[in-house]
Amino acid sequence: MKRILLTSLLSFAVFGLLAQNIEKAKDMLKDKKLQDAKNQIDKALANEKNAKSSDAWYTKAKIYNEIANDSILKATVPDAREQAFEAIQKYVQTDEKSQLLQLTLEQYRPIMDIYSGYYKVGASFYNSNNFNDAFINFKRCLDVSDYMISKKWSNLTMDTSIILYTGISADKINSKDTAARYYRILADAKVGGKEMDLIYKWLADYYNQKKDVSNAEKYLKIGAELYPEDTYWSSMELEMAGSNTDRNTLYKKYDEIMVKEPTNYIYPYNYGVELYKEAYVEDITKRPADSKEKIAKAEQMIKKSLELKPDYFQAGLVLGQIYYNQAVDISTQSRSIKAGANGKISADDQKKKDAFRAEMIKKFDAAIPYLESVEKNLGSAGKLKMDQKTSLKNAYDLLATIYDNKQNKEKLKEYEEKFNNVDKAH
Repeated sequence: MKRILLTSLLSFAVFGLLAQNIEKAKDMLKDKKLQDAKNQIDKALANEKNAKSSDAWYTKAKIYNEIANDSILKATVPDAREQAFEAIQKYVQTDEKSQLLQLTLEQYRPIMDIYSGYYKVGASFYNSNNFNDAFINFKRCLDVSDYMISKKWSNLTMDTSIILYTGISADKINSKDTAARYYRILADAKVGGKEMDLIYKWLADYYNQKKDVSNAEKYLKIGAELYPEDTYWSSMELEMAGSNTDRNTLYKKYDEIMVKEPTNYIYPYNYGVELYKEAYVEDITKRPADSKEKIAKAEQMIKKSLELKPDYFQAGLVLGQIYYNQAVDISTQSRSIKAGANGKISADDQKKKDAFRAEMIKKFDAAIPYLESVEKNLGSAGKLKMDQKTSLKNAYDLLATIYDNKQNKEKLKEYEEKFNNVDKAH
């Protein structure tokens, strides 16, 4: 009995000593003697028997958090904030009744201080373009936030801003896979708001580059759902369809998108250009079997673009080029008719050549108003951008050639002079 009593008394003595050490550490913390407080609490927790004291861990969390915020002492304990967070978790684990009275009475201030500490440091690094350290601190801030959410100490379901900036920081240091992991958290939750469309665009492009069509389409779909007025989603769908070796996949996508966005003049223009690029080859013998049908649809699409935007000079130039090239095809056919052995062309062949010429002139005449529309929209516009000057020069060059073929020397000279004067006038 004496032995048992002695053991019990020793137990109480050890417990009393621990309590005294903790109280000393608290007093030192209160007096801002942080180094002494640290030494005192470290000494107390160095004894494994004290590892079950929630009060000791809570006190350590407060002391180390203060050190992390101290401009001088933080350099002596670089991981002070990390140790403070670990101490809070130990405090929760060792609180036998799980009432967390100390934390509750202080309105969760210690854990909130740790969170805000990581955030402030991360933001400071971010603003100074040190994105590597910004990522590290934002990630730790997010770890703290996730812990608070898991314990229902926060009214958030996810810390949107910190997740976003953790992802952005990872992106800035070119850690794309890591950035994608954080962006996905937001995108899968369909987080919206100003400029949040960028994460859906980023993810669609990221997965498109990885040839992961399923995920690229997934985030395009969510983006279009949240930001239906943005034309990016359709453009990206077309880009993805365009990478398919089957061109019909691209054309089908154009047909779908033009139904969804009937007033967008760019889609029919691009559709027409894509069709024409496939259908038209200078060597007639190398054109696809359905070349005529595709060129006819290309004309239809370019005209549709001009209906939607009559002053779209690029569409006018392309349509003029299409008719010009048709005239050139006819001229090529005409030149294939050769003189006979006597050096003369037969009457029948001459009729054919005359018919070809009449048809060629007809196509040239069809091209003229569209090429002139380029001049109408750009000719008096003053200073032009490089692409605008190039388009205007191309229109003048084609018009000069057309009037040369029509044997109209006056018009030929007019457009040659305009061509030569573009750089000076614009």
